[in-house]
Amino acid sequence: MGSHLPPQQRPEPQLVLQLAAGALQAPNLELSGGGLGPEWQVLLRRADALAYGGRLHEALPLYQLASRHQQLRAEQLEKLVECLAQSVRIKEGLPASAGGGPPQPREWDVFRCRKCQGFLFEPVSLPCGHTFCKKCLERDRAAESRCVLCKEEGGAAAGQLLRVNVILSNLLAKWFPCQVKASQLRHEGNLLYKEKKLQAALQKYNEAVSLAPNDHLLYSNRSQINSTLKACEDALHDAETACRLQPYWLKGHLRKGQALANLGKTEEALREFLFCLALDTGNKTAKSEAQKVNVEQKRGFPIQEEPNVTTSGSLRKSVQITESKKDCSEEENKLTSTPESTFLISEKCSLLKRKCCSEEMRNAEVTCKLMKKDTVDTKGNSTGQHIPFEFVDPSDLDCSLCMRLFYEPVTTPCGHTFCLKCLERCLDHNPKCPLCKEGLSECLAMRKYCKTVLMEELIARYLPEELTERRKIYEEEIAELSNLNKNVPIFVCTMAYPTVPCPLHIFEPCYRLMIRRCMETGTKQFGMCISDPVKGFADYGCILEIRNVEFFADGRSVVDSIGKRRFKVIQHSQRDGYNTADIEYIEDQKVQGQEYAALLVLHDSVYDQAYMWFNSLKQALKSRILSHFGPMPAKDPDPQANPNGPAWCWWVLAVLPLENRAQLPFLAMKSLKDRLNGIRRVLTFMSRTRSR
Repeated sequence: MGSHLPPQQRPEPQLVLQLAAGALQAPNLELSGGGLGPEWQVLLRRADALAYGGRLHEALPLYQLASRHQQLRAEQLEKLVECLAQSVRIKEGLPASAGGGPPQPREWDVFRCRKCQGFLFEPVSLPCGHTFCKKCLERDRAAESRCVLCKEEGGAAAGQLLRVNVILSNLLAKWFPCQVKASQLRHEGNLLYKEKKLQAALQKYNEAVSLAPNDHLLYSNRSQINSTLKACEDALHDAETACRLQPYWLKGHLRKGQALANLGKTEEALREFLFCLALDTGNKTAKSEAQKVNVEQKRGFPIQEEPNVTTSGSLRKSVQITESKKDCSEEENKLTSTPESTFLISEKCSLLKRKCCSEEMRNAEVTCKLMKKDTVDTKGNSTGQHIPFEFVDPSDLDCSLCMRLFYEPVTTPCGHTFCLKCLERCLDHNPKCPLCKEGLSECLAMRKYCKTVLMEELIARYLPEELTERRKIYEEEIAELSNLNKNVPIFVCTMAYPTVPCPLHIFEPCYRLMIRRCMETGTKQFGMCISDPVKGFADYGCILEIRNVEFFADGRSVVDSIGKRRFKVIQHSQRDGYNTADIEYIEDQKVQGQEYAALLVLHDSVYDQAYMWFNSLKQALKSRILSHFGPMPAKDPDPQANPNGPAWCWWVLAVLPLENRAQLPFLAMKSLKDRLNGIRRVLTFMSRTRSR
C-alpha cells in the first residue's frame, strides 16, 4: 500500500476499513477514542493507530480517505506528525529526547552565548559563574530568573543591575574586533527590524556578514528579514548557509523550511519541519507548521481524482496548510513568523526518510577556527574570528590584586574579576569592590563565590603552561600552610586546653584570613596562645581543631573549636598580618611500678576533691559552666592513657577562676603528678577561701 492503485484496481472504502480493522488487531496497536462514529473519524483513528504501530505506509492511504470525507484540522494530524518526526529521528540517529543532535564543534564556540547561540556581546557573568549576552539576560529576566545552564536561582533577577564583565569584554574586543563589531551591527539591525525599517535592518546585516562570514546566527536572522521582504531566494540561501555552519541547529532548519514554503517547495519544507521535530520533539512552532495540513476542498489546490505523478515516480496529492501570520521578533532565540503557503505530503514514506543533513552538508561547514602560532588562515584575515595567539599577552588575564594569572577567577556583580582568594582577603577588610568601590555586602552575605566558567576555559585553553605554573605555586602555598610544625598559625587570645571546647568570635581581618586558610588546607587546626608583653605570645600553647564555622553577613564568624595537643614554641614569626610559630609537641612522661601506684592514688583523690568542689558551687554558676564547657569528664581508669593526661584535669583548670599567667605552667608540665598536686593546692585554697 505504498502508492495509489489505478482507479479500476482501487479497493472500495469499506474494504479499506476492513483491512485497517484487521491491522488494529496486531500487537502494540491501540485504538484511540471510543465508539465508531462517522466514517471519517473511524478512518482517522485507525490511521493514527497504524502510524503509532510504525506502519506509516499503511496509515497514509487512510489519512487520504479520511480527508476526502471531511476536511481535517491541523490538530487532528498531530499523531501523524509525531510518527513522521520519529521516523526521521531514527533515520538520522538522533537522541529520542528533546534538545537536538550533537552540536558541531568549533573553536569559537567557547565564546558563544548559550541563550541566543551567537557570539557573546557585552558579556555578563552571573553569580553562578556562567556568562551570557547582556541583552539576552535583560530580555529573559521577566520570564526566568534561573540560569539556563545550571538552574541556579538569582540568574537575572528583575531588579538586578547587569554589569558587563570588564575583562571578558576587553579580551573579546582585542581578539575578535570584527566579530564584536558584527554583533553590534546585529543588535542595531534587530532594533531596526522591530521598528519595521526592513531595508535599513538588511543593510546592517549585510555589513555584519561581511565582517563575520562564519556566524550562523547572522545568516539565520538575515533569512528572516529577506522572508519579510519577500526575497525568498535570498532567504533560502541564507538559511541553507546557516544549516551548513550548524547542521544540527533547530532554528536554522526552521528558517530553511519557511523559506522553502514561501517558494512553493512544500514537500522539501515539510521535511525540514519534520527534521526540526526530530531535533526537538517539544518545539511548538515546528509542530504547528507540520500539523497544519488540511485537505483543500473549496479553494487553493483542488483535489485531483487521479494522483499526480512526480518525475521520481512517487505519487502525491495536494494538501494545504492553513495558518495565521505571526509578527517577527528580533530576539535571536525565538522561533517566529510562519509563512502563508501550501504544503504537499508525500504518500511514500521513503520521501520522508531523506537525510536532511547529509554527509556532504556536514563536511561543508565553513572553516572557523582560531589561529595559534603557525596556523594559516586559508580565507585571509577578514573574518575577524582568528586570534594570533603568539601575540596574546598573559598579563591580559592577570589578577589586579596579586598581579599573577587568575586562579579560580570570580566575577563580582559590578563586573570585575579577581582570584577567589584575593577577593576574599579584600572582603575581610572592606565589603567593597577593590577597583570601583561598589558595595559587595550582598556578595559577602552569600558566602558563595562561584568561579567564572568562561574565564577558566580561556586560561586552560590558551595559557596552559602559565596555568600549570600558577597551579604549582598555589599548591606549594597550600602545602606550606598545611604544615602543622612550621609556620603554624597562632591565635593570640585566651588559654586553651586539650579536650576542652573553645568557642571564638572572629572579626579581625587577619584572623578571618587565618581561619579561612585553616579550612581551605583541610587541617582545620591552629594554635592558641596567650599574649606576652615581650615576645608577642607565650612560649606554650594548645592546638585547636575547628569543628564548625558560622559566617555572618558582615563577614564576622563564630568558630566552634576544641583543644587537641599541647606545644612549645621554638620560633616566633608572622605571616600576612597574623602570628605564626615553629613548634614542637609536648606529652606527659609516663611512670611505672610504685610511682604509677602512687599516681593512681593521687589521681583518684584529686578527682574526688574536684568533683566535690564543683558540686558545692551555686546552681546558677554551675549552669553557666555546664552550658559553656559541658559536664565534667569521667575519671579515667588509666590516667596515663592519653599523652596529654586525663581530660577531667583540663576541664577543672578551664573552670577554675585563675589568671592566665597562673594557668600557663600547668600547660607546660610534662609530669601528671606535678599537675595533680598543683590542682590540689588550688582546690584547697578555693575551699579555704569559701569557708571564710
